[in-house]
Amino acid sequence: MTDARPPEPGGPSPRDAHQDPLLRAGDDQEARRRVIRRRALTLITIVLLIGIPAGYLLISGAQSRDSGKDKEARYSATGLTWGWPSKVQRRIYQVPIPHPAELVAQYETNNWRTSRLHVQFQTTDAGLDTFLRSMGVTRDDLEKDAITVGERDRRTAGWEFRSPGPWYGLTRAQKDPLPTQNVVVNMSDPANPMVYVVSRTTP
Repeated sequence: MTDARPPEPGGPSPRDAHQDPLLRAGDDQEARRRVIRRRALTLITIVLLIGIPAGYLLISGAQSRDSGKDKEARYSATGLTWGWPSKVQRRIYQVPIPHPAELVAQYETNNWRTSRLHVQFQTTDAGLDTFLRSMGVTRDDLEKDAITVGERDRRTAGWEFRSPGPWYGLTRAQKDPLPTQNVVVNMSDPANPMVYVVSRTTP
């Protein structure tokens, strides 16, 4: 029978056997691989968080520009539509159509740079004053023979302004993004003036 002897002083212990250099090297390599994997995952996460939203914005911007151009081309072929603009449109473009009002028609164009609302209506003499006051101007601001609506907007809305006058006009300019309005009034029937408005806004 062989007697079990305790480890000699200074000799390797069972615990020391686990600290073999080869084993330690393997542990270090595994630790490095874990660090590399974590860094790679972090990098991929950052790329996804930044890259995907940026790409979405670029694609959305391009689609918005294209759809805006298509919408403007489609609207330009249709002209005015009989009926009141929505409350949202009247608020955004600051076109407070008074009551009473007849022969109301409207037409909106949008693209990625500028949005326009074309509106026409016939009102009473008092209704005209109410409309002008709501815009922050008065009848005194109207200039005789001033056709303030440009040729492009006239073509778009189908307005010719050839009927008997007198004609009056004004421009209410505001700083972006607030709308700027061009107003033309036909006073051939002073009791029932016809009003034409183009309000444009640039976001």
